[in-house]
Parts: sequence; C-alpha cells; structure tokens
Amino acid sequence: MSRPRARTESGRASAKSAGASDAQSDDAAPGSESARDEKRFLDAYEPDAFPRPAVTVDIVVFTIVDADLKVLLVKRGEHPQKGFWALPGGFVRVGSAQGDQGEDVDAAAKRELAEETGLPSGSSYLEQLHTFGKANRDPRMRIISVAYYALVRPTLVPFIKAGGDAEHARFWSLGKALAQPLAFDHHEILDLALARVRGVIDGSAIAFELVPETFTIPELRAVFDVIKGEPQDPGNFRKRVTRMIDDNVLQEAPGKRITGSKPAKVYRFTPPR
Repeated sequence: MSRPRARTESGRASAKSAGASDAQSDDAAPGSESARDEKRFLDAYEPDAFPRPAVTVDIVVFTIVDADLKVLLVKRGEHPQKGFWALPGGFVRVGSAQGDQGEDVDAAAKRELAEETGLPSGSSYLEQLHTFGKANRDPRMRIISVAYYALVRPTLVPFIKAGGDAEHARFWSLGKALAQPLAFDHHEILDLALARVRGVIDGSAIAFELVPETFTIPELRAVFDVIKGEPQDPGNFRKRVTRMIDDNVLQEAPGKRITGSKPAKVYRFTPPR
C-alpha cells in the first residue's frame, strides 16, 4: 500500500519541479529567439501606418533691463501668420529611419535658442515648461509644441539677433507683449511661463540668471520686485541676503559698484564645487 503513495509523492515532486522550471523560464530574460522575432517585426514595421503629428519647440525668453521685465519676440517672415510677432522656436529634427530618429527635444530647444538669438549654446538658463497639444493650434497640420522658458542676463541682450525664418527679433516690455496679437497660441504659453517663474523664484536660484555676474543687493532685490510684480521690503530682503551669504549661496565679490551716494558692495553667486 505504501508504493502508490510513494509514486504520488514522486509525481508531486516532479510537478513541483516542472512548475519551478516554468516559473524560472517566465522570469528569464528574452533570449536570441525573442530578439530575432523583434528584428523581423521592426523590419516589417510601416511607420506610415499611423498618423504622426509634427513636434516643435517654443521658447519664452525673459530678461530684465532697467528694472523692466522683457520677453523676446520674433516677427514671422513666412506664412502661416506672416508678419505676426511670435515666440522663438521651430521644428524638432526627425530622422528618416529607425537607426536615425533625429534629435532629442531638449537638444532641439538648445539649438533653436541659439539659432533664434545668436547667443552661444549654454549661455542662458533653459528649462522645460509644458506641452501644448490642442488640435487646430496650428493651421498647417497637427503640431504638438514642447514649450520652454529661458532666462538671459541683461549683459547679453545687446548681442541678440534674429535668425531662422524671423524678419527680426527684439525684447518687448511684458505688458506690451501681452497686449500684442501673437501667433498661434503663444499668449497661452507666455502666460504659463510668467506664472512658472513667479512661482519658483522664492525657492530657487533663478534670480541669479537675471542679474550681471556681479551685482549689488538693490540690483538683486529689483529682480524680485519685477518678477513678483510688487516691491520687496528692503530690510527683510537684506536679512534674506545675509542668510544666503551664511549658507554660502552668495559671496562678496572683488570691487565696488559706483552709485549716486557711495560705492556699494558687489556679490556673486557661489559657483558649485
């Protein structure tokens, strides 16, 4: 009577072993057969089987000149909406094959910023803002735009020059830019960029991107005044600067700034080690 039981236990052990083997097989990494299957799939894949939208990047470029928040606009030299003022930007370059899919979106934004402003790549702060993908936002076709905002030091403003399909480029005072008819949905992009900068200036170091490399405390305070749209209390702001110096965020720089009363100390952002 014990033999059938022995065979049953043996069968259970075999089943358990087989189950474990199946589980190990399921967990194993795809092998060469799977790689061959994927290659056959990709070789036969037809990209034109699905509609594909175009992708662009649009960039809101801010600076501060003479205590005035300004935004860069370019005048469109080509249709559609020829003659309208617009945010700088352009199409993301897309390759024609699986092995050449073109450029990354961030790379496209850096390239377009350099092309549309004439400034060297990397000379300005650049951060991704939002993706705008409403249907009919562009009359040409379905175009999805990845928007960015950039901050340009006032010392670089004289070197801005138009590029691409723009007739010319210039900085507009923010109020005048918002009152100006803009191409496509660029009003919406500009509004969101302004809200983003105002929302993050207190908790980040972006204010240092809008002052010269060395600056006085009043010059730094003016950046906060302009961005936030309201004056900052001088005493409280000086305490804030003192904390930034104690935390090694700021450091005193050599030299003085000549002012109407007496020479003022100048500071600079502490470079990362």
